[in-house]
Amino acid sequence: MFDLEDGVSFNRKSHARSLVLQALAESPAGERGVRINALASGLGLDDLATIVQSTQLDVIMVPKVESAQDVHDVVRVIEEAKKEVRVIAGIETAKGVVNVREIAEAHPFVDALLFAAEDYCADTGITRTPSRQELYYARSVVATTAHAYKLQAIDMVTMDFRNPQILEEEAKEGAEMGFTGKQVIHPSQVDIVQERFAPPKEAVDRAIRIVSGYHTHYEAGKGAFDLDGKAIDMPVVKWAYRVLRRAELAGINVDNT
Repeated sequence: MFDLEDGVSFNRKSHARSLVLQALAESPAGERGVRINALASGLGLDDLATIVQSTQLDVIMVPKVESAQDVHDVVRVIEEAKKEVRVIAGIETAKGVVNVREIAEAHPFVDALLFAAEDYCADTGITRTPSRQELYYARSVVATTAHAYKLQAIDMVTMDFRNPQILEEEAKEGAEMGFTGKQVIHPSQVDIVQERFAPPKEAVDRAIRIVSGYHTHYEAGKGAFDLDGKAIDMPVVKWAYRVLRRAELAGINVDNT
């Protein structure tokens, strides 16, 4: 993900656009994206006008999205360039959290909702604490809305990138809250995040047994069944299939199913 927002000083924005356009052309095969500036900054549409010229652009991360209109403004530029590019909508303000549902359903190009804690705290005056409890509501809203609209849910970045323990805690917590991924700002964070967002072995093993039991009992004309003294019905079976899908995406062998 190339950055045109916080990683670029204000007086170098125009030059950065040219560099990113060149970098997209020279980047190896794979998913390639750009984080533009927020539309409200007055820079975002100029960023878009430049990067949509690339034939290698797969996704655009739009920060500080606050309404469906923000999404429509971005999509208009994409469609005028006759492109199909996925959009990650950054939910980073109180208004964005309040309007997250209309943002999620604004256009089929929206592929993910992303929560950004630092900007959210700056907007609301919230004080960050090690417990992160002050962020629980906003994070839950973003994750739940993303799932409601079949979108990816991307959790906040861990700014203390030299502290793997904090990263482990946040990644584990984010996965438990229903996020499907997490932002990273340093290469050292990648392995920990991928490991924490892959389902644990115990969950995969149990999911395999649940799906296997479901098939056996389904063939026998039975609905709910018992596994290790616990009732297994369709909501649990759906959970198991979801775990196995996540495992497959993480490269875990689930052939036993």
